Amino acid sequence: MKLRIIILAAGKGTRMRSKLPKVLHKVANKPMIEHVIECARALNPSAIDLIYGHGAEQLKQRVTGDDLNWIEQQQQLGTGHAVQQAIPFIKDDEKVVVLYGDVPLLTAETLQALLDASADTDLGLLTMFLNNPVGYGRIIRDQDKQIQGIVEQKDANLDQLRIDEVNTGIMVASGAPFKSWLKDLSNDNAQQEYYLTDVVAMAAEQGVQIASAQPQQTSEVEGANNRQQLASLERAFQWRMAEQVMTAGATLVDPARFDCRGQLQVGEDVVIDVNVVFEGNVQLGDGVIIEPNCVIKDASIGDGSVIRANSHIEGASLGKNCKVGPFGRLRVGSTLADEAQIGNFVEMKKSRLGKGSKANHLTYLGDTEVGEFANIGAGTITCNYDGVNKSVTEIGDNAFIGSNSSLVAPVSIGAKATVGAGSVITRTVEAEELAVGRAKQRNISNWQRPQKKGS
Repeated sequence: MKLRIIILAAGKGTRMRSKLPKVLHKVANKPMIEHVIECARALNPSAIDLIYGHGAEQLKQRVTGDDLNWIEQQQQLGTGHAVQQAIPFIKDDEKVVVLYGDVPLLTAETLQALLDASADTDLGLLTMFLNNPVGYGRIIRDQDKQIQGIVEQKDANLDQLRIDEVNTGIMVASGAPFKSWLKDLSNDNAQQEYYLTDVVAMAAEQGVQIASAQPQQTSEVEGANNRQQLASLERAFQWRMAEQVMTAGATLVDPARFDCRGQLQVGEDVVIDVNVVFEGNVQLGDGVIIEPNCVIKDASIGDGSVIRANSHIEGASLGKNCKVGPFGRLRVGSTLADEAQIGNFVEMKKSRLGKGSKANHLTYLGDTEVGEFANIGAGTITCNYDGVNKSVTEIGDNAFIGSNSSLVAPVSIGAKATVGAGSVITRTVEAEELAVGRAKQRNISNWQRPQKKGS
């Protein structure tokens, strides 16, 4: 049977106190709605309907995909009214799943469990059991444990308030009866809204056996109506990621201070200290050590490498047994071969440091190719930009660049060549040559230092 997924994303989110639509607020640096769409896509549906309203322009700018069918809800008259907007698109032979754009932690496994439970019936609900169900609609079952309806907290009697099974709002229904139930919804209530939950009682009155399934964790079905709840979802997501990383073989010094905002793959015996942020797609090999306060984005780090504290790595690739930092920065396009090292306050951009080569202090390498076992002295700068164009610096195997040197690109330093400290190099240095590019020192007597001008 074909699968259609409807995602409700029309709410304004007044309690967020933000100009941003609620569903665009982020968990793990990704809008909540994108988490929901990813979950939906994991089930390979034939269609995804996105019901939108407030902040339409912002939503369409941020959320993209040819598989999305955008449906406007011009007036927000309840969840039932929102789903009613999709009636013209729902086919009789489809299974329809209703999701919510502000419930970002739902997993595809939980949705599949609901679909499996509902395979032989026309309606299924995702419910959960809570020790403290205050505020939730209660699931009403008969003496045979069949679902008969949902009663909201404000309408429940004392016996119903003791029920610990509650409604999450997530449901799956067969297309033909679902459209019929939706058309029969009434707004004859205090709020004058159309409630999606009313279809449950309609189905029960028609003798439909209503299936149910439960999420593995309650956080899967929690939404965010304010920033406090958003922060709670963030922590729940990070704990989920921390558990996955530890299961894969990493030691987290403090899982409560772990932060993954993308995809992270780890090898065995990895150690990750506190306040490390992972973004994008990151791979860590066996035995990698990440010290505190690092930011690592879209990077691959080879076995046995050590990233010392306060380093930033983005769009870079590191071989085995490399060392970076503390306070190192690898920008996009940087590559470290096996056993290469960059130290404190060293920055690389679109450069390669060959096997065993070192740049340990206060250095900038931009558009630079460094061979094997070269040594880049403290304060060295490759001057790669002339104000218009970028040019390449080449440094050969076993070259030695003295401290405080400026290599003005395009320029080439040959294998085993030496550049004297404090040099400005503008021409090729051949293999095994010594280059000294300093102006002759002059000492001027009776020189008057500049004086501060009067106001």
